[in-house]
Amino acid sequence: MIREILIAPIRFYRYFISPWVGQSCRFTPTCSSYMEQAIRTHGAGRGLWLGTKRLCRCHPFSAGGHDPVPPARSAAQRGPSANHE
Repeated sequence: MIREILIAPIRFYRYFISPWVGQSCRFTPTCSSYMEQAIRTHGAGRGLWLGTKRLCRCHPFSAGGHDPVPPARSAAQRGPSANHE
């Protein structure tokens, strides 16, 4: 539920605003796709963090390139105090 609420503005941007702004993302997948994939893969908190970090790297002085969403961490990597959605 929370994921879909967070993804709705990303999709709105992708379909209604992005066509007017033009293709300016230096990365593949695009920043909006990356943010959506990160939220779906890692949940709301970590997904937003990863997407925000990516947006901060997307600027004219960045080399860009292929930057996929990292795979989901296993329960052993998250530790016993991990938040579960």
